[in-house]
Amino acid sequence: MPRASWFPGIALVYVIAGCGPQAVPENAPKQVASRECPAAIEQGRFVALPSGSYLKGADRLYPEERPSVRLQVEGFAIQAHEVTNDQFAAFVRATGYVTEAERAATSDDPAAGSAVFMRDGRGMNGRWLLRKGATWRAPEGKGSNIAGKGRHPVVHVTLADARAYASWAGGRLPSEEEWEYAASSGLPDPANRFSGAVDDQGQPRANHWQGVFPVRDEGKDGFSGTAPAGCFSADRNGVHDLIGNVWEWTDSPADDARMIIKGGSWLCAANFCARYRPAARQPQESDFSSNHIGFRIIRDGAAPAPGTKR
Repeated sequence: MPRASWFPGIALVYVIAGCGPQAVPENAPKQVASRECPAAIEQGRFVALPSGSYLKGADRLYPEERPSVRLQVEGFAIQAHEVTNDQFAAFVRATGYVTEAERAATSDDPAAGSAVFMRDGRGMNGRWLLRKGATWRAPEGKGSNIAGKGRHPVVHVTLADARAYASWAGGRLPSEEEWEYAASSGLPDPANRFSGAVDDQGQPRANHWQGVFPVRDEGKDGFSGTAPAGCFSADRNGVHDLIGNVWEWTDSPADDARMIIKGGSWLCAANFCARYRPAARQPQESDFSSNHIGFRIIRDGAAPAPGTKR
């Protein structure tokens, strides 16, 4: 069950986001986020990837990305977008599943809760809170909801929650190697490991933080939180949002208590995190949940070619 003891003083959560606390200026201008998204996507579509090799840890920036080694990966099919609120709601309706954050919300334990990054409403951005009542249905805590956000990635899910959904949906979580192979092979510019996040003119290709975290989010990507699945263009394989939007659980352990998450999130910024790259990896407690971690699933089987619908 999610508990505050995972991250004493909330310090660990700042590590996850790749930054530490900073003062919030008083004269902050209000941020206006807007971006036109495609009217609809085919939720649950899978893209088949053939067997192949890739360089794990290519162009590494952080010590945990070592060593660089070429690996062979068997073909598989990957969901073309992160698991959405609509998809997760269908799973809950069919199974009655209750997430760990929901169980924490009804717990008598005062240290139970799920992590929420909170803003001051003026475009200046502030701090992490452990909030009882923050769940996939109420991403900011009690009183919030996901009305109109069925296409947004589900958040406040732990590793166990993600595994339960994957099993019900006939898939599984990707290994770190499978995830990185998919992200690497789909980069718009394979020679530029940041090309999944920004184009050659520095314009956002993915939902991440522009500006100095956590002082100001300039909102150049059109969002100040999660974005609907498929709002940003697909990569060369036809897959959306492997970079940015929300961190994604993998089924690869970092150690006895933590698993690897990949891809960065809407909170990743150049000044601290810069983990919106295929090689970037972050260890995360398996029973942790927050409003910037989600997941996608894959299915086993040989894949004939990229872009094939399964």
